[in-house]
Amino acid sequence: MTSTEAPIKASAVQEDKSHQSVSSYFIGPQAENLGDFRDNIESILNELQKARNNYFPEDGAHMCMDMSMPALLGYFMTMIYNPNNVAIEASPLTTVAEIEVGEQLCKMFGYNIDIAKKDQPVGWGHITCGGTVANLETRNLKFYPLSIFKALQLNGLLHFVADSFHITTCVGENKLFVELSSWELLNLKPKDVLDIPDRLVKEYGISPKFMEKVLLEYSIQQTGKDVLEREFDVKPPQYFLSTTRHYSWPEGADHGARLRVDKLEDLLNQSLVNKQAVYAVVAIIGSTEEGCVDRLSEVLALRKKFQARGLSFLVHADAAWGGYFASMLPTEYQPGDGAKLTLGDADAQVGEGVVPDSALRIETQEDLFALRFADSITVDPHKAGYMPYPAGGLCYRDERMRYLVTWTSPYLSRGAVTSMGIYGVEGSKPGAAAMSTWLSNKCIGMGPDGYGALLSEVTFTCSRFAAEWAAMTALDKDNFRVVPLNMLPSELKPGSTTAKVEVEKQRIRDTILSQSNAQIVASDIGKPEDEKTLTLLRALGSDLNINAFALNFRLTPRKDGVWNMDVEEANYLMRRVVERLSVDSPEDDPSTIPFVLTSTEFSKELYDECASNFKHRLGLRKDDLDLMVLRNVVMNPFPTEKIFIGKLAGIFRDVVCQQRNSSAPTNHEFLLQGREKLYILHVPSFHIANHRLQLIVEIDLDAKSKQEYLSLKNASPGEKLTLVTQVPIQLPKVLKPNSHFKASIRSKDAGLVLKNITVTVKHVVKSRHLNSVHLDPAYPSAFMPFYLYGTTTEQHIDHMLLRSPNTQFTAEPIKLELDNPLTDEQLSRGPLLCLRGVYEESMQPFPSNSELEASSSSFMFKPGSKLAMQIFADEHDATAHGPGLVSSCGKKELLLATGSVTLGKSVAVDSETINGDPFKRIERVVKWREVFDKIGQSMDD
Repeated sequence: MTSTEAPIKASAVQEDKSHQSVSSYFIGPQAENLGDFRDNIESILNELQKARNNYFPEDGAHMCMDMSMPALLGYFMTMIYNPNNVAIEASPLTTVAEIEVGEQLCKMFGYNIDIAKKDQPVGWGHITCGGTVANLETRNLKFYPLSIFKALQLNGLLHFVADSFHITTCVGENKLFVELSSWELLNLKPKDVLDIPDRLVKEYGISPKFMEKVLLEYSIQQTGKDVLEREFDVKPPQYFLSTTRHYSWPEGADHGARLRVDKLEDLLNQSLVNKQAVYAVVAIIGSTEEGCVDRLSEVLALRKKFQARGLSFLVHADAAWGGYFASMLPTEYQPGDGAKLTLGDADAQVGEGVVPDSALRIETQEDLFALRFADSITVDPHKAGYMPYPAGGLCYRDERMRYLVTWTSPYLSRGAVTSMGIYGVEGSKPGAAAMSTWLSNKCIGMGPDGYGALLSEVTFTCSRFAAEWAAMTALDKDNFRVVPLNMLPSELKPGSTTAKVEVEKQRIRDTILSQSNAQIVASDIGKPEDEKTLTLLRALGSDLNINAFALNFRLTPRKDGVWNMDVEEANYLMRRVVERLSVDSPEDDPSTIPFVLTSTEFSKELYDECASNFKHRLGLRKDDLDLMVLRNVVMNPFPTEKIFIGKLAGIFRDVVCQQRNSSAPTNHEFLLQGREKLYILHVPSFHIANHRLQLIVEIDLDAKSKQEYLSLKNASPGEKLTLVTQVPIQLPKVLKPNSHFKASIRSKDAGLVLKNITVTVKHVVKSRHLNSVHLDPAYPSAFMPFYLYGTTTEQHIDHMLLRSPNTQFTAEPIKLELDNPLTDEQLSRGPLLCLRGVYEESMQPFPSNSELEASSSSFMFKPGSKLAMQIFADEHDATAHGPGLVSSCGKKELLLATGSVTLGKSVAVDSETINGDPFKRIERVVKWREVFDKIGQSMDD
């Protein structure tokens, strides 16, 4: 019988193979590929075990130490279902988990979560992007009364209650709402603002649905902030926060980088006088750079005082890092309780291998307790909660504040459950983050016996690290010094001296660094509180488990050697230390790195007095340069009996700094110019001390060498010839009139073409140091300056190096067209030639040599270019130090000539030699890409 079925086509077989390939991407509806998935998971875990067995570093750089197992399990088990917490129908279980996480966090902070307590606001929290949302709710709360005021006007949607709706002002006066001034509207107390929709419902029967209609027409989201400010003649409100900050806030710090409450009070007084409203004051509870806790309790007290005077604002606590430390507060803690050195019984914490728990400082405990009175709190469980990223959190003391970032009316039954996605700005968000946080919080616990116990052991570990940094170096022995940001107790006492500080550092070495944990605890038994080693230990370091410190060094490595005073040099040393204590290449061996460090910068703009005081303690010159600061973040709860003091000191001493800062004789390279008169231009380097000089020197050569040089010059007028010393010389010491040194002439194409030349110094045109202290704070913005030198018949120019980084531009010979000719005497002094219409600041930093060569046809500094310029007499001596060396430019009384300059055939441009750092490790991102490519290749194979 003949078959009626059509034959199978080859394309159908191909389609089946394609479907099989597609099917292999997934676990499958019947878990067909679960075996493969399980094998891969086991492979990942096996690799993890190998890594941990071989080496587990102390990551003292980042807030991403080992995550808790409940957090990892919670994330993993939820991730494979991929719920989206934007809506409850897409995430019924993880939405509930997020709601419970909010309750867990609120309870830890001291917020009320019992809806039966009618006399207290109900707290509420959720997983979110954190600070951005807190910014929005403070803005929206401040402008909400303005929106209601508009709705109460004659043609407004709420006009029918305008003649009877009253409210109590910030200073306690009961007024008709429509009679409030703009200032009074902007300074209603937060609770009174949040009560407005509730009161409209209860007193007038206005439905929540109608209130949504009101908000759609009058809210700040609809009308815009600028419109409301214009209508009510309002100055833009302000945020106040310390200048050290968590990254989510655009944020005067004291010497310990904490908010200065006295300065805050002055600013609030100014706001009151100027009638400029304040959105919020932000107290940082554990800055992510220094671990410092602002005095939240004092900020809250200050708000109370200013509300009585007519100025009200929200208080937000940025506890991104410090929030989980609230779990360390004893259950029945009240401010004023006698502080204990440990959370548990100190006398019972004995035995080798023990890690004692450590209580927080009294002031820190008070401010963590005060969190319960803050209007809102940001917290990052992915930091001190040991959760995977991303798990930020935001909690409100009054749950009604969550409606201020939605279009929903802020009236709903207390504690009601709804979709979480409307209370934020991020839209979709992983339910796995909520489940991870919930499970870790649930398993570990949110009190002193849970996270509190974990973080108290970590606090003790941090204090031991702080002791290492504090006492690592002695002024009379070491060639470098380590100075912690947080001052030692002896530094804080009146009448502090260097000698007293050194005595205390020796006590730290004797009683802490040389002792085991058990010995420290045992030695305190029976001692008065103020004599205990644990009392000293708790006073060291920051408020919350981040040690910030900086380094300096002696310029000459001996006991009485001079200390470096240059901030840039100290920064350089610290950059090298961070490079040595980090893994930045596949070729690095992590087992040789005792722990990982990171760094930050203290700028004048953000740290001001704090940065200046820190520089003073380091022995550095006071200036406006940013100071690099090293950071040691401590999250490791495991035993810390053997700190890496010996290895650390060895690494620090090994870091290259002596060559960079040596003033010893060395070989130098110069550009060789001129025919009538010969000039050498030093090829400088910002990164080597004995090469930090811009030099223009008139010289002569022995007769034979000069004749050969001129022959070379005439044969190849556009070629760059350099003069290199044959033996080390010391600049600028050797540059005395009629002094001599030996050198060779080198050609780019032929190498050394003339050797054993005698160079005679005739006249120093310019000798300018390029140390950072002598550099300008900014590049010239209105022109580009050059030194002009030569004779009336042959002139040359060299770019003034006023700031780092920079580029050496030089041209010879040039052609000048002037309204007033220059004399040989004027040229011998090296006047300043300022290019007009060339705005140096806008061009800096200049590109690399290769990029400049690629753009040579369009770049302004090329052979034959004709440029407008002015020439000014240099009001500074030939050997004057900066900054300010370009001050002559623009002064009419110093103007010598105006005209144009045409560049000659020999133009030299160099961005690399001057900026190149010979001691810096080569960037090796490409190496990581190569490793990644190999992984991809293995998958293809």
